[in-house]
Amino acid sequence: MTFTWLAGACIVGAASLVQGLAGFGIGLVAMAFLPFLMPPATAVVLMTIYATAFTAAIFLPVRRDLQPRAVVDLLGGTLIGAPIGVWVLSTLPAGGLKRLIGFVLVGIVLLEWLGRYPEGLSGRGWGVGAGVVAGLLGGAVGTPGPPVILYGTARGWGPRTMKANLQAFLVANQGIILLGYWWAGLLTPDIWRLAGAFAVPAVAGLVIGMALFTRIDRVRFRRIVFGLLFMSGLVLLVGG
Repeated sequence: MTFTWLAGACIVGAASLVQGLAGFGIGLVAMAFLPFLMPPATAVVLMTIYATAFTAAIFLPVRRDLQPRAVVDLLGGTLIGAPIGVWVLSTLPAGGLKRLIGFVLVGIVLLEWLGRYPEGLSGRGWGVGAGVVAGLLGGAVGTPGPPVILYGTARGWGPRTMKANLQAFLVANQGIILLGYWWAGLLTPDIWRLAGAFAVPAVAGLVIGMALFTRIDRVRFRRIVFGLLFMSGLVLLVGG
């Protein structure tokens, strides 16, 4: 057991716990720290593999709360954004984009805390737009969740609806992105070896997070979500 593996296992386990608890965040948490242990592109592809499998597992207990129409709009957008994001990851440095994401996240959370966050968004265009941004960010830096979380919060989705809609979207979103990574030659044998090496802490973190979700009420859930967004935004903004 090496220090690098131990540090990576702690990061992956913590990121997976957040994913199980909030239904998103595996990329946000992991990308704040994993690039210190491996190339950023490797970290993005690795966490996308986990996210694809985990979103399907998280969706099953909340599937009855799914709102299909909302997910259709989001997926229409992600089909546009995901190929662009994959191209960005395969050709451009991710640092500048990560700082931009951090700036946007911090700004949006501050609007929420100041009571200026938008509510009651109407019209399908908002869903499509959120899907475009989620596809772009998911493909480029492994963080597709925030645009959908922010959109769902503005639409007034409760915790279970949020989790069901988000997981249904992410299953397809991450699958599309993985196909793009394969096409771009980013799914290498080394990536699959890393996925196997960290599988145990990843699954353990997910199971613990899913168990904790049933003990959290709507108000606390919203606070946790925006707290995670704010902390992740700061890390990406400062360390991108």
